[in-house]
Amino acid sequence: MPEAPSYPDDAPVDPPAGEPKPDEARKAESRRTKQIVAGAAIGIGSAALVAALLYANRARKSDRT
Repeated sequence: MPEAPSYPDDAPVDPPAGEPKPDEARKAESRRTKQIVAGAAIGIGSAALVAALLYANRARKSDRT
């Protein structure tokens, strides 16, 4: 008698306990990718905003002297 049950090739079989289902894993991976892209966009936008403020502030300093 085999230790693990055998199933027909076309039978739907759930993954072992503790492993995410393929759809769940794909959704989690997609969500992680979206979060990374959003974080990168926020970082780039913040850097551009800081650079613009520094440039604007520098121009004002030269006008005062």
